[in-house]
Amino acid sequence: MQSDSTPAAPPALELSRVVKSFGAVVALRSGSLRLEKGSIHGLIGENGAGKSTLVKIVAGLYRRDGGEILLDGRPVDFHSTAESKAAGIAVIYQEPTLFPDLSVTENIFMGRQPVGRLGRIDRKAMREEAVAIFDRLGVRLDPDRPTDGLSIADQQIIEIAKAISLDARVLVMDEPTAALSGVEVERLFAVARSLRDEGRALVFISHRFDEVFDLCDTVTVMRDGTYIDTLPVAETTVDELVRMMVGRDVTELFPKLPAEIGDEVLVVEGLTQRGVFHDVSFSVRAGEIVGLAGLVGAGRSEVARAIFGVDPYESGSVRVAGEPLPPGSPRASMARGLALVPEDRRRQGLVLDQSVARNVTLAIRERLARYGLIWGGLENEAARTWASRLEVKTAALDAETGTLSGGNQQKVVLGKWLSSRPKVLVVDEPTRGIDVGTKAEVHRLLSQLAQEGLAVLMISSELPEVLGMADRVLVMREGRLTGEFDRADATPEAVMYAATADEEVSR
Repeated sequence: MQSDSTPAAPPALELSRVVKSFGAVVALRSGSLRLEKGSIHGLIGENGAGKSTLVKIVAGLYRRDGGEILLDGRPVDFHSTAESKAAGIAVIYQEPTLFPDLSVTENIFMGRQPVGRLGRIDRKAMREEAVAIFDRLGVRLDPDRPTDGLSIADQQIIEIAKAISLDARVLVMDEPTAALSGVEVERLFAVARSLRDEGRALVFISHRFDEVFDLCDTVTVMRDGTYIDTLPVAETTVDELVRMMVGRDVTELFPKLPAEIGDEVLVVEGLTQRGVFHDVSFSVRAGEIVGLAGLVGAGRSEVARAIFGVDPYESGSVRVAGEPLPPGSPRASMARGLALVPEDRRRQGLVLDQSVARNVTLAIRERLARYGLIWGGLENEAARTWASRLEVKTAALDAETGTLSGGNQQKVVLGKWLSSRPKVLVVDEPTRGIDVGTKAEVHRLLSQLAQEGLAVLMISSELPEVLGMADRVLVMREGRLTGEFDRADATPEAVMYAATADEEVSR
């Protein structure tokens, strides 16, 4: 019979008052996290709250400057990622890095392949273990196929399989669902729950509250590099978590300002690209925010890219302020006053190894040139205006853009295009991957721009964002427009019906 005085088992991993600085910049003032075995622990906070720094310390990428880390109750100090992995810790990133030319099995066992009696790699044993792991996870994945071409979701499953093959006891999932469809998210969650049921400890980092409440047992909140609190998910609310994250009430996540709706600025007629989108027609007026909704794969981003001239289209037309826009020419689009903030800001919207000032002024470099040269003073002056208005948090304008948080990178992309003084702003997933406080700032900016007369086409997979910000809502399904709603008639049920039903709906 167990005595009441028997000490409780130590947590799988515990960080107490961990500190990390980079020169004069303090990234982590007091990071604390306690992970129990057999649980899923949410970690939330605004961009710049210190979550990523904490994870990189756990992964062995960074050395802590202060504080304590305990693994199964014993002090540890990881000098490398190899040490962290050897201790039973695995980190699953949003975009895994696999060897594309190697098979699924080879990626799982890379660097530690089992060897047979003659010193040759035992491929049969590797494959059998890979199949056994996938069976345990309840997923179907061909162990022999190359990883090149696999979806992000399947790549993440491979990383999880790698962690299981290493017998990882602590798994950290850093924004794993950002690029996944609903079905892929459910599969990932099923895998996470099965790992929890085996007694492993999981950390789940996400900006999506619905996922945190659906998956996690407990949640820790960080703000400005400091631990705020840890709560059982069943005993808290979204409003309470938001207050802790931002240090204030975010009562207006969708601050819609009144705006005078003017003449048509962007007119799209009959836009068609075989197999991608068909007969897409709509308009956006000055001062109007038009939301473009639909499920993943509906063709929304493809339409936006075709309008701007990045992708081709076979028939149809685009006019900006009454002037026809030649297809396939982003330069002509920019000259006519069209701006596109792409969905993938890191790959398509920014030059990450260039400075904040250089990125903000990319779209207006010809205007800044004097006698064929671009003067640094003019570049910094132009960049400073938008960095200030957008409240970009950076140590200096000459800091590399890749060092900024996701939310601040999004502000830099917006600043780049707004500096060109466009007539039409097309924003694709404007708040994907950024925290709730920065979301409110981006929404407020879009509303202010519309109030100033800018025509805004906003593509978003977040239905509350579309309903909260749009004056009109367009819905796409399988490459076709299937619904159009005024703001008053755009209900979640009506929009989802148009996104999933066969017939067209309009109000």
